[in-house]
Amino acid sequence: MSGLAGTAGLAGTQPPPAWCPPWGRQWLPVELKATCGGDKQSPVNIDRRQLQRDSGLGDIVFQGYDQAPPGTWRLANDGHTVMLSLASESASEHITISGGGLPGRYRALQLHFHWGSPVRNGSEHTLDGHQLPMELHIVHINVKYRTLAEAKGHPNGLAVLGFFFQVGLQGLMVLVGGGPPGTGDAVDLASTFRLSTLLPRTSRLSGYYRYQGSLTTPDCSEVVVWTVFEEPQLQAFVSTLHFPAAVTNNFRPPQPLRSRKVFASRAATASGGSPCRDRCQLLSPLLLLALLGPFSPTL
Repeated sequence: MSGLAGTAGLAGTQPPPAWCPPWGRQWLPVELKATCGGDKQSPVNIDRRQLQRDSGLGDIVFQGYDQAPPGTWRLANDGHTVMLSLASESASEHITISGGGLPGRYRALQLHFHWGSPVRNGSEHTLDGHQLPMELHIVHINVKYRTLAEAKGHPNGLAVLGFFFQVGLQGLMVLVGGGPPGTGDAVDLASTFRLSTLLPRTSRLSGYYRYQGSLTTPDCSEVVVWTVFEEPQLQAFVSTLHFPAAVTNNFRPPQPLRSRKVFASRAATASGGSPCRDRCQLLSPLLLLALLGPFSPTL
């Protein structure tokens, strides 16, 4: 998950195979940390034939997702992805998730995407070994903790919602005023919007998978309660965020599950099959140009 990255560690060393490629092209060894080689790393492959059903994983309560909050949100380009900060003073306390087996209530911090290229898909998690075109992460912090540093000291400090995306051009909106940011820059959105517009329809939010893992970018802290939703979102919103043309394949490959278990919610599929019912497609060169083109003059 971008935007939470550390900058220290392992200078002058070669990263282990789990960090390469495509990560090796996105992160320098000096940016990586020893914690990126832990036993509870993310993302993972979700093998739906090996899941354990958990009847306690019911519906998640999305508070404030159906409202466009007052204030402003900032869009930043860190050279690895584009990150939308949701932690405005007037809104963040009201955009929360709870229930669904989560160990507490969590408030929204930021969201970002991982994508591929014209020749490969780019989701971080995979379903039955299938990679989808794109993945959205919405990062939340446990309301018990005031800072990210404090949350990283607790195994349930963060909760991340992962959503797979099919690629389309429906329902696109222009929210960035004054042009998109260049690498290392940030701009304010022209307006906030309802986060629910990014999500699958409500009836599909009951099907998800849960496991304990980590951030997917350095420092790879193993403090994340992951919720990965089964239903791919078909109406892509991605051109809103003006993805940088210089960034492709900004995903980390699946990491070993080791002794962990992945749990299926009551409504999730717990058997194998195509994750997108034969609708998976790569980002076509034309579509990629449409999505990334607005960013290219500034990089």
